[in-house]
Amino acid sequence: MPVLQATYKAPYFFRNGFVSTVYSGLFRKVRGVKQQRERIVLSDGDFMDLDWSYSKEKSDKVIILLHGLEGNGQRPYITGTAKLFNTNGIDAVAINFRGCSGELNRMYRSYHSGATEDLDEVIKHILNTKHYTDIYIKGISLGANMALKYVGERDDLPEQIKAIIAISVPCDLNGSAKELHKLKNVLFHENFKQYLVRRLKQKQLKHPNKLGIEQIKSIRTLNDFDEVYTSRAHGFNNALDYYYRSSSLQFIHNIKTPTLIINAINDSFLSPECYPVKGAKNNPNVFLEMPQHGGHVGFVTYNGCYYNEKRALEFVQLL
Repeated sequence: MPVLQATYKAPYFFRNGFVSTVYSGLFRKVRGVKQQRERIVLSDGDFMDLDWSYSKEKSDKVIILLHGLEGNGQRPYITGTAKLFNTNGIDAVAINFRGCSGELNRMYRSYHSGATEDLDEVIKHILNTKHYTDIYIKGISLGANMALKYVGERDDLPEQIKAIIAISVPCDLNGSAKELHKLKNVLFHENFKQYLVRRLKQKQLKHPNKLGIEQIKSIRTLNDFDEVYTSRAHGFNNALDYYYRSSSLQFIHNIKTPTLIINAINDSFLSPECYPVKGAKNNPNVFLEMPQHGGHVGFVTYNGCYYNEKRALEFVQLL
């Protein structure tokens, strides 16, 4: 499918990628979304919390929302989508990845960009307990990579899954990691690292036999974090092995579900490899938009409903 012509026109002050990214992450507010929490127990004994919000009328459609690194189900980029879909007759469920719902998870492992086994368990839970005929999945950043990997790595998808929307997706994790370590992203890098290390210190107290204080002290970069914790806790050889095996780019050619990818050209988190033009052109199920502006999940509009949220709704309504 040819690359789509993006129609997004950023307001003047948000044409700078840094400004749109920071504003959207720190200052955007979404009100009027009422969420109900459900805790599910996973097959390994750990748990994940799901935050449900519903349309006014009973619906047979639901959108599953996947947050980004160190996010949760209350982030505006999640609740903004939930609100829009709820007002258009579609239920929403925001998945809080392991350890991201305000309570440390039970296991030493947590979540990562390629943890599609957890997404699969949630989907099976929904299918076993709910009445939905149409399921849409929208992922943001890390969650977007997970969504693309999930539908691209398997041929036995539930028939209820009708569409995938991936926003600001670092589909080449190694390339994105290199970008995050550059000077232009130093503020974002340090912010992510501090959150991750803080959580890791809590986990070390709970699992002192698996992680030492000195190992945590050795973490200076996000790559160090993935070497010390992410790769070892989740069965990878090292950080590079984790990046390679978890990147969704290698699975895009196999996607059979209608899929919309929106990656802004001025997204400083993304490397050139994160714009899968070849994959989109060679797969009739994949639609790629590359607006000039939008930063990382910063598709600001004048009316409060972000461009990527509007496009997600338009995409599923056309199916």
